[in-house]
Parts: sequence; structure tokens; C-alpha cells
Amino acid sequence: MSPRRRRRRGPLAPPKDVEMRIDNMLALVKDTARDVPGVYRMTSAEGEVIYVGKSKALRTRLLSYFRAKFPADKGARILREAATLEWEPLPSEFAALLRELRLIKQLRPRYNVAMKRDARYHAFVRISRGPAPRLHVVRGAGNDEHGTYFGPFRGAFQLGEAIRELNDALGLRDCALDTPMFFADQPELLDLPSRTPGCIRHEIGRCLGPCVGAVREAEYDAAFAAARGFLEGAEDAPVRLLRSRMEQASETLDFERAAFWRDKLQRLESLREQFARLRFALESLSFTYVVPGVKGEDRAYVIRRGVVRAEGPAPRSAAEHAALEAKALEAPGGRTRAQAQTVPGHEVDEVLLVAGWFRKHAKELERTTPLGTALAARSA
Repeated sequence: MSPRRRRRRGPLAPPKDVEMRIDNMLALVKDTARDVPGVYRMTSAEGEVIYVGKSKALRTRLLSYFRAKFPADKGARILREAATLEWEPLPSEFAALLRELRLIKQLRPRYNVAMKRDARYHAFVRISRGPAPRLHVVRGAGNDEHGTYFGPFRGAFQLGEAIRELNDALGLRDCALDTPMFFADQPELLDLPSRTPGCIRHEIGRCLGPCVGAVREAEYDAAFAAARGFLEGAEDAPVRLLRSRMEQASETLDFERAAFWRDKLQRLESLREQFARLRFALESLSFTYVVPGVKGEDRAYVIRRGVVRAEGPAPRSAAEHAALEAKALEAPGGRTRAQAQTVPGHEVDEVLLVAGWFRKHAKELERTTPLGTALAARSA
């Protein structure tokens, strides 16, 4: 259990006090809340933000908490623990989605689950840290703000199957992250058992065996670098590695081993097309998006590789549009190398949010303009 969930709380309020607080919050919502887009937060008596939510109709959403039928319902439990309820009207549903995401990442309320936006449709490949790194499929960054991720890809299940094939082809491990690693060039291998029970992938030739001292660290790192090159689009890297191993086996007249590497090479060739079908083009999520707002509060968002790099009132001229795009270029990540296949951990959830928004609201793409259009018009 995380430290946040172990936080000590004060004594429970008497039932009458809880009912009075709830009645006061209900009266506040009825008197002042409006059905406009926005975000809301519930805070405990100790000042801890316990929940953040969003809605395109704030009043209706907030009133639903007071109609919970059972005390065990999540909404009823949050309401009983909340001392104050606040909300923030915003100009659009898209603005509310962004604000909710950023508040959750900043405040980490304990009643909010990890962000899993569009997880059924998009997934990432995460690189583990430490010796003998491994590749594994995840649906979001969770609390890993500093990890390295490849993606996004369409379809978590299909991606998992493709990564398993890539691991098998290059001999990469897929065991638990906390499995101890013992490389062949480590001096402490003298005390290592001759084999590890259950290490089936190594025994059948699908893993190089970094947990049983069957491979040198540099050899494993070379195989992992080839896998990374494959994911980055340098498709010849793993092909060169397997072809080299096949040729070495042939030169030593180990034709059975050469055939083994040849089969892996052929499977890797077919994986190219599979990953190409799964890969989601981040560059397709690079444009300026103008969103109509309530009471005419239209707002523009400059989106670069699936992340909002700058935002402001909708530009009224080509000069204002160009200034907003220039501002986005100076933002962190605004000049990210084109066609890069990695996504920083702190951007994963926003990429999922933006990709999910345009997947569900495809017609909103009609409100976008390609990046550079305003800059080109201004210089013409």
C-alpha cells in the first residue's frame, strides 16, 4: 500500500455533523452551480484533496453525488469524507479534460484511480531499468514520470504478442522485474547453481539466460540495443545482429545453430509489418485546435506530438496564430525530433487523453489546422 493510502486521518465526525456538512454542500450546489463544463474537487477537513472530477454539465454531475442509493457507493463514501466541495467552470469539455488530468497528476487524490484513458485502444512499450533491461507492455505511465516509453500502439493484446515475438527472436528476458541477474562475466558466479528451475525460455533457446550466467552482460546489452533500434525504426539493427550470429554458426560448421538463427531472422522480418500496423503516428497529433467555448470563450490549443504545448484565446489574425505557434515551439518538448518513437513518462497520460478525444470525436479534426500554416502565411 502506498504512503498516500496509509495517511492517518483524524477522528470520524459524528453522524449529525456529516449530515449537516452534506446538506450545506447540497444547498451550495443548488444555489450556485450551473450546467457548464468544468472540474470539481472534494477536500477533507484536514485540507487533503481526496477527489478530482470533471463534467460537461457540472450542476447535474454534482447533484448526482447526493442521490447515491447505497452508503457503500464510491460517490457516497467520498461525500461523507468531504468537508468542502469546490468547482471551476471552464469554456469547453476539452478544457475540462485537460484540467482534470493535470490536477490529478499534481495532487494525486487517493480516490482517483490511475489514468487509463483510451487504454482499450492504445498501449505503450516501457523499458525497465537496471541490469538486463526488458520490454513490457503498459496501458499508461502510472507513477513512473521518468521512464522511457515507445508508442503509442493500437491494441494492447496484439502489441503484447508482438513484443513476445521480438523477445524470443533476440533472446531478451520477460521474467519478473525483481529477478536477480547473473552474467557470465561476473566473478560471483562460482556460487551460482548450474540451472534455475522454471527458466524454460532459456532451456528451449528463447532467452539468452541473464539470470543463470549463460550470457555476458555486453552480449545481452547488444541484443537489447537491437530491440530498441527495431522499435525506433532502425529496422536493420536486429536483423544485422541475427544475421551475424547465423553467419558465425555457419563458419564453425554448426549448421543446426545456424538454422536456429535463420528461423529467428525470418520471423523478425515478418514482425516489421506487424509493428508498422500497430504503430500510431504521433505526428498525426500535431496541429492547432480551436475549440468553441461557452459564452464565446473560444480557445486555441497548439498540440505537438499529442501534447498541448501552448494555449490561449482563439487567434483573430494570422499574426496572433503565428505567435501562439511560436510560443509552443519554445515550450518543453516543443522542438522534439520529428518521427521520434519515444514518449517521456510525464507525457504518456496526456497523449492518451488527446488521442482518445479525437478518436471519439473525429469530426473535431475539422477544427484543426496543420502546424506551420500561420507561420508560412505570415512570412509570405
